[in-house]
Amino acid sequence: MKKRIEQLNEKIELLSTSERTRPLRIGIRVVWNLSLLFLFIIITGFVFVSAVGAGYFASLVKDEQLQAKEDMLSEVYNYEETSEIYFANNIYIGKLRTDLERRETTLENVSPLVVNAVLATEDEYFREHNGIVPKAVLRGLLQDFLNTSTQTGGSTLTQQLIKNQILTNEVSYERKAREILLALRLEKFMTKDDILEAYLNIIPYGRSSSGRNIAGVETAARGIFGVNASELNLPQAAYIAGIPQAPFAYTPFTQFGQLKDAKGLQPGIDRMKVVLSRMLEVGYISESEYNQAISYDITKDFREPEKLAKDSYPWLTYELEGRAKRIIAGILAERDGIDPNRLDEEENLLEKYEILADRDIRSSGYRIYSTIDKDLYDAMQEAAENFNYYGHTFTRTEVDPESGEEYEVQIPVQVGGMLVENQTGKILSFVGGRDFSISELNYSTQAYRSNGSTMKPLLAYGPALDYGVIGAGSPVVDVKFEIGDYKPSNYLVNEERGIMTAREALAHSQNLTALRLYDSIRDRRPVTYLDKLGFSKLVPSDYETLAISIGAMTVGTTVEENTNAFAAFANNGQFVDAYMIEKIVDLDGNVIYEHESEAVDVYSPETAYMITDMLRDVLDYGTGARANSMLKFSSDFAAKTGTSQNYRDVWFVGYNPNISLGLWMGYDDKKEARSLYQFNNTYYQPSTRVNMLWANLMNAVYDANPELIGTSEQFTPPPGVVNASFCGISGLAPSDVCTQAGLVKSDLFNRNFLPTEPDDSFTQSKSVMIDGKAYAALDSTPSEFVIENGIGLNPDFIKRMLGRLGGDPSKLVPNGSAQSDNVVSTGSLEPDSGNPPAVNVTLNGNVISWTKSQANDVIGYRIYDVTLGERNLVGTIVDGQELQYPVSTNSSYVVVAVDITGLESAHSNNITTEVTDPIPIDPTEPGETEPDDPENGNGDDNGENNDSGDDIDIIDDIINPGNE
Repeated sequence: MKKRIEQLNEKIELLSTSERTRPLRIGIRVVWNLSLLFLFIIITGFVFVSAVGAGYFASLVKDEQLQAKEDMLSEVYNYEETSEIYFANNIYIGKLRTDLERRETTLENVSPLVVNAVLATEDEYFREHNGIVPKAVLRGLLQDFLNTSTQTGGSTLTQQLIKNQILTNEVSYERKAREILLALRLEKFMTKDDILEAYLNIIPYGRSSSGRNIAGVETAARGIFGVNASELNLPQAAYIAGIPQAPFAYTPFTQFGQLKDAKGLQPGIDRMKVVLSRMLEVGYISESEYNQAISYDITKDFREPEKLAKDSYPWLTYELEGRAKRIIAGILAERDGIDPNRLDEEENLLEKYEILADRDIRSSGYRIYSTIDKDLYDAMQEAAENFNYYGHTFTRTEVDPESGEEYEVQIPVQVGGMLVENQTGKILSFVGGRDFSISELNYSTQAYRSNGSTMKPLLAYGPALDYGVIGAGSPVVDVKFEIGDYKPSNYLVNEERGIMTAREALAHSQNLTALRLYDSIRDRRPVTYLDKLGFSKLVPSDYETLAISIGAMTVGTTVEENTNAFAAFANNGQFVDAYMIEKIVDLDGNVIYEHESEAVDVYSPETAYMITDMLRDVLDYGTGARANSMLKFSSDFAAKTGTSQNYRDVWFVGYNPNISLGLWMGYDDKKEARSLYQFNNTYYQPSTRVNMLWANLMNAVYDANPELIGTSEQFTPPPGVVNASFCGISGLAPSDVCTQAGLVKSDLFNRNFLPTEPDDSFTQSKSVMIDGKAYAALDSTPSEFVIENGIGLNPDFIKRMLGRLGGDPSKLVPNGSAQSDNVVSTGSLEPDSGNPPAVNVTLNGNVISWTKSQANDVIGYRIYDVTLGERNLVGTIVDGQELQYPVSTNSSYVVVAVDITGLESAHSNNITTEVTDPIPIDPTEPGETEPDDPENGNGDDNGENNDSGDDIDIIDDIINPGNE
């Protein structure tokens, strides 16, 4: 019973408790059920949103083609790197011009401090994620959805790499979706280190100390702090790592390469501190390291503003860029299966591949190694800059076509110089111009000008020696000629030296001798020598014109070409094309181009030596003597000067066994052909100026490298050069007559072309003088007017010497010349028809004088006494003497002209002298002298003038060594 009561009480108790908790239980059930309902709704919503999101994501990337691994990697690694240029001996010059400067590096060459700073700032979970961080993506989407002003960013390093190298900076969901997809894919193809290395090479870092846009951590380290990326300390690493968020706000330099002021630097410094704080938070640095870095004065580490290569070495930078571009164009053409030689022949093809080469050279990071010696180059620039005698700088007013404003244009005397190593063709140095800001044209490599008389050894004397037409001292003809309107002359316009040696003619740079010599070999087309010597602008008319032998080319030549041609003389007659780029190396260290020199036979070694020996005289006593006197050192130099029409150009090219130095000066004025022959009182004559500057440049490069420039080596004759005798007036083997006349000479010859044919130039001379010229006498010529028993020139010899150009035969041996004492040069004269006209006579005291006959063949005059009605010959006057004669008093006289055939003119007017009674003089009267006292000059000569007029003043061999 008791037990049942207990059981009943338990039931009552249970019933009582259940009734009390029922509301709670009901509430729990309601909450649970509602929770389940909300959870269901949330899950359903999430699934729905996810499905919608997935569908939207799929729609965004539906057109994205899955790229192959090779294609993706190719795009990732396709980042531009700036090409660099170097002096000889691997001395760094700078970078070529480009919009973005970049230098590739490897991860192992980057300081771990930089890596940690970048990861702490840009991608804390880089080592863990697979390309994206979902919560970061959602955070970014939420911020974008809510349009919040503060964007914390959600891109991993992988995503940033995709955005910079494969996609664009376009702000759109489509681009973001593609970025995520490609980032996930890229992580499958690249290791984390590979991704990090690529990122560090492509990310932009603002501007360097030169003001150029830069990308890549190595470029940033060098351009901002002047150290390698592996050498960055903690504050520097933090500063660089912070820049990419806002490159141009945080970079310390302006676009002009100037350091910003304190206010401008502060944003970058603040950003550095943020990076240091993040590094501390993630445990990359300790508290003490953080404190030290925060208090570090980063501003003292910023490098000084840096000049670009194009600012320090403008002509050199542009020249190397242009030459490298042409080389790369050939390489690209060859890769496309096109013969690179076609680029020289097809302008459109060359233009296409130069455009491609230009893009390639600015982005492929080539290392371009030049032949330019830095010390020599700097020395030449300084010497050229300090020269004070270029000439007057003109100005011209021009009008800006857009604004209409007037501005002044300076027109200075420009200069171009080139230093070449003879045997290799290396261009060791050059002078591009006076002022790059006035003219960017490289006057040593790009300006085509007439090379004046420097052409003479290249095209007249050199080929003539090669053909065996002359030896070094053979006679050449310096006599004027005319071809239509072409009437050339020497520097001294009225000068004609007749027959002179080739050596002297070249030393004094006689134009007429070079023209005649060239004409004698023109049928052999000697212009082909210029083809072999690398003259690039020859046109068909140049092969025909006579004046090209003294530099009158249609287009002209450059200082490089002209100097390079002379180097062939120094190189035993072999031409080695000048070059400036030694090799080009790609990013992987592969040599994609290396210059190979090739020697081309142009002149024989014998000709090369003989020309050199002749050009030594230019410096000894010829037109280069002024330069030779200014050299501070001795070497075996040969040289040639040159002047173009109206002194528009002056040249000086000289060489020794090692090097050749060519120099040009002139105005570059397209609107007005200005002459250098102005303001000579201030600047010296133009040819003197170029002598002086050449010597200054040579002395400067000698100071920079005495062993190379001032070599003691001498030019030595090859076995084929011998010294031989010849007749100095004909160049043939000496004859007895030539020997008796004292005209035998000796000089250098090519052994294969020794003079063996006997001299045939002489004949017994009977000549007359007409207007100062000697002509062969006729059989009928009166003997009193004939110059007999002289040594004359054979008419056939005269024709041979004057050649097809002709000229005045009497000028072959002019008065005062080296041969005039021994030889008379005569020509034949076509007599006038009929008797010569009468002359008119006048009386002055006891002297009669008369007018010169108008006939062209009068050889003299006869004076007759006709007092008694008969003609009595009292005197003769040969043409060239004074036309007067002393006569007696109380007499009558007439004068007749006599021509070369012996015909006389009619009598002149009759002149009768008056009867005079002389006043007797007492010889003993004080103060008077004896009538026959010889001291007073009044001898018993009946007043006759004993000056026959035979003395003719000759200005002979007056040569200004500085002029041609």
